[in-house]
Amino acid sequence: MSIPNTGQRRVRPTHPGEMIREDFLPDYGLTVSGLAGALGVSRQTINELLRERRAVSPEMALRLSRLFSNAPEFWLNAQRAVDLWDAAKAIKTQVESIKPLKVA
Repeated sequence: MSIPNTGQRRVRPTHPGEMIREDFLPDYGLTVSGLAGALGVSRQTINELLRERRAVSPEMALRLSRLFSNAPEFWLNAQRAVDLWDAAKAIKTQVESIKPLKVA
């Protein structure tokens, strides 16, 4: 049995960059340079991710999951939640104007 989620989320989901910045870097004693080196990407790429100016791509999710021993879906789901939140806020009035179809 499932319970439908009809409530609206009031707070923006946590961006994966914030998770890495606030939880993963301190816990693993990593710096931006150390993380970039471990992942095989540039410091600029990591800096943009940590500043929430870059989204987690499938490729980055694979790198992060390997480094931190978790699933790539963890990273992609976190990014998806942020993307859906941002899109819903950006086009809220247009979506609300769509009339749902009914089965004939």
